Amino acid sequence: MIFLERKSVRSSNIKSIGYDEDACILEVEFNKSSIYHYHGVPLKLYNRLMNASSKGRFLKNKIYKYKHSCIKK
Repeated sequence: MIFLERKSVRSSNIKSIGYDEDACILEVEFNKSSIYHYHGVPLKLYNRLMNASSKGRFLKNKIYKYKHSCIKK
């Protein structure tokens, strides 16, 4: 299991977000402590997520469609 370095974010649902540019993996730690990997997410989309005023809404509308896996419940 790989955990990425994450940055804390201001969000009602998301605690922190990390990104592996080489593997195109987005890692999201939710406030309820679960951590998900979203596979194949381009760097441009990660940057848009980090700049979004509502990270939870952006994740739901733009990222959920990517293959994902729960790496910690």
